[in-house]
Formats: sequence, structure tokens, C-alpha cells
Amino acid sequence: MSMKGKGGDTLVTEHTLTTGKHEIHYLAAGPEDGPLIVLVHGWPELSLSWRHQLPALGGLGFRAIAPDMRGYGGSSVYPRHEDYAQELVVGDMLGLLAELGRESAVWVGHDWGSPTVWNIASHHPEHCYGVASLCVPYYSLERGLDHVISLVDREIYPEDQYPAGQWDYQLFYQENFSRATRTFEANPANTLKLLFRKGDPAGFAKPAATSMTRANGGWFGSAEEAPDFPIDTDVISEEDLSVYAQALQRNGFFGPDSYYMNHEANAAYAERSLNAGVLEMPALFLAAQYDYVCETITSKAAEPMRRLCRKLDESVIYSGHWMAQEKPEEVNAALVSWLNRRLPGLLQ
Repeated sequence: MSMKGKGGDTLVTEHTLTTGKHEIHYLAAGPEDGPLIVLVHGWPELSLSWRHQLPALGGLGFRAIAPDMRGYGGSSVYPRHEDYAQELVVGDMLGLLAELGRESAVWVGHDWGSPTVWNIASHHPEHCYGVASLCVPYYSLERGLDHVISLVDREIYPEDQYPAGQWDYQLFYQENFSRATRTFEANPANTLKLLFRKGDPAGFAKPAATSMTRANGGWFGSAEEAPDFPIDTDVISEEDLSVYAQALQRNGFFGPDSYYMNHEANAAYAERSLNAGVLEMPALFLAAQYDYVCETITSKAAEPMRRLCRKLDESVIYSGHWMAQEKPEEVNAALVSWLNRRLPGLLQ
């Protein structure tokens, strides 16, 4: 497939491999012998979310790969919540690396892909040239829900009114998992149109809608499915929306939503990280100015990362949560600049 994203015309190809009993569907661009960079998507997405980055990085000479994570797209789907714990997801990625015959890679994550790449860096540094994350800082979500709640900006979310801050929606999954999943599945296209929207500067320093999910009775209040919003073509095209919606129609939301059901296991896994959690390899964090859930502009959420990453670079992208899709040129430029500056030997 020739992917006409905002990253050039480099050919993007589709592949499937098996690691153990786990099947991974992935997209790839660039020379097969190029240095490997793996792009890890989050909820509720696909490898397609990196459509603007794959051709850009592949065109520079990297072997750029974006897998469908477990529970998504063409990769294996599992029936239990615990099948989506971070330790297993990391295992999938290490299996991918081994099946490709590689020792190491640059790992780039977004949303739930970020805990995965941070975990690879902190548990398996020998397999990590460098690590980059969009929106989610190191030492945050992979450490469990209680930890990220402890970093909430209480100027915006007074504890008596918003005990879980903007992370309230994650408690809704724990308390009402079947309802959350059922309402998303009732109309995946509408769900995605509501989610995939560009950042809104007017929401800065105000409570996010996700802080009121339980009080409202669900993501869509009392409604049994998402309302029909117009598509935001600054983030996604009708053609791409159809691909996402068909994948979620086929697989359902059980797997994607189950990523939120393993906080205790994830926190215990994170505690076993090497080097007391200190990361010595180059790390890049791209903060989203208008992401009011993974919020690092006014809160303390990024402070542990700054303390523990020895070679950290940071940039702010003026986007909402779906940064790689909303502001692809800026994201690509930040990634390439960092790769050239911090890992200049990879392409030599």
C-alpha cells in the first residue's frame, strides 16, 4: 500500500508474524536492513495511527514498524482482562523484535503505547537504543492509577469535588466495565468521531470531561451509544475512520478497554524495573499543550520523568491528545531532530 500521509510517498507494506502463540499484524516502511524504530499505538487505535510517521521515518532510511497491539486490528485478541497487563504486552513487543532478528530498536509510544515503551526501556534497556513518548510521561501510567491520581493538579481538580481528577473515567471502567464497553460498541464510528478531535485551547486549565464520567453515568451520560458528531478531518479522514470502525466492529472493545483493568499488576511489574527506574538511554517526551487528560503543562505529572531520565529532551506540541495525527509535521520534525541529535550513529 502506498500511504499518502503527511510524511511522504514511501511505500508502506502490511505483514503478519507469530511469536509463540501470539499473532502480530504490522505496517512497515523503509529498508529492511535499516535501523529499527517501532511505533506503538494506544487506545482505541491501530497501527494506522502512525500513517504520517511511517513513510517519513522509512524515507530517511529507518525500518519503521507499527504493530497492531494485542486486542486490536489483525493481532491476536484475548478473552480475559488480565491478558492485557503490561508485562504481557511488553512480551509481545520483545517477541516482535526477536522474530525480526533484531537486538534493539528505538521505541516510540502514545497513550497506552507509552507505558509499553517506557517499560521496555526500564526493564529491558539492552533492547532499547532510545525511547520516545507522545503525551504520556515516564513513571506515570505504568505505575498504576493511584500513582497518576497523586500527580493531579489540585488547583484545577479540588480533591473534595474531583477525588480522581481527570482520571475519573478509568474508575468508571473498573466499576461499570460492561456498560462502558457496550456503549462504545453500539456505534464504533460515532464513538471514534467523538474521540478523534483536535485540541481545543479554550479548555486549558479547566476540568476535563473525563473528570465527570462517573457522575454523568458514563462516557455519554445516560445514552446507550455515542452521539453522531461530525467528523474532524483535521485529525482523521472518512477513509481512515472506516478502517478503525471496521476493526473495532470486528474485535469489539473488550480488549482495548481491558488495558485499564490491570493497574495493580502493572504497578507491581513497574516496581521490578532495573536500575531503580533510572533510564540512561536517550529519551524524548512530546507534551500536548491541549491534552487535558494526559496533562503535563500545569501538573506535576512529568516531574518523576525529569528526575529519572538521564538524557531527556522535551518539546511541547500545540495539539490535543491525538498528536501524531493532528500535528504530524511537528511530531515528525521533533522525532527526526531528536534522532539526529541523540542517536546520530544509527543511520551511518
